[in-house]
Amino acid sequence: MIIFLAAQVLPGDVARRILGPFADQRAVDELSKELGTDQSLLAQYWDWISSFVTGDLGESAVTGRPVSDVLLDPLVASAKLALLAFIIVVPLSIAGGVLAALHEGTGRDRLISVGGLSATAIPEFVWAVLFLLIFALWLGWFPTTAQPPDGAGLFTQIEYLLLPSLCLVCVLFGYIARMARAGTIEALEADYTRTAILKGLPQRTVIRRHVLRNSLLPTIAVVATQAGYLMGGLVIIETIFNYQGIGLTLARAATQKDIPVLQSGVLIIGIVYLVATLIADILYSVLNPRVRLEAAAE
Repeated sequence: MIIFLAAQVLPGDVARRILGPFADQRAVDELSKELGTDQSLLAQYWDWISSFVTGDLGESAVTGRPVSDVLLDPLVASAKLALLAFIIVVPLSIAGGVLAALHEGTGRDRLISVGGLSATAIPEFVWAVLFLLIFALWLGWFPTTAQPPDGAGLFTQIEYLLLPSLCLVCVLFGYIARMARAGTIEALEADYTRTAILKGLPQRTVIRRHVLRNSLLPTIAVVATQAGYLMGGLVIIETIFNYQGIGLTLARAATQKDIPVLQSGVLIIGIVYLVATLIADILYSVLNPRVRLEAAAE
């Protein structure tokens, strides 16, 4: 309901936008009737949501194409960018957080913690412009766009997506590393870790079997919340790198007042958030048997 009402308050008339500012008012009224935008908000909402739950996303008010066709390619494109960024940032952040925790209070700890949070504080568009200037224009190592040519192979696509992915890594590293560091410090101070050390287990074994398994619990929640952001919050990155993802598609739909595309796209991103949260809950229970035992006891 919030998505629907937020889309309705956007300025402009979709029929007038399609036909142009000099179109006859009768033609505009006829097109509004054809699109259903002349109906009451309650009727428009019921028509949209009842079709959405059956898999019918409707048709674009601007292009006339099915909304599913309009959103499919951008969703796949954003998923590729998000996946590459996740593959880089999650292991790197966890390793950085664990390393900082193992050297708590030292220069390494301060470098990783302060450096990561400082990188997070810099907006993503600043990283994008900076990386484009250095690595694309000055050094020429990467292309200036993230949109690979049609029919490009896997490694070519990675080459085009690597630079925007690194921008996202800079933004997300501080959050995830901070949580991994806090979880690792808490696990290192736990009784089961001291017991394992007193048994004479090697440090690597203690960290791998006891510390990491428990230190990753708070990190999972942070990683899950970033999934929705990477799928729908990349408008600036996609605009700067001219990447035809879901964020740029929704921004274009908002400016064109293409309500069916805008509503369905935002709702799909909301579903991605829910699925990511569900996966995080499942992983949390897998890594922490006490959650399963408490649920069974209840």
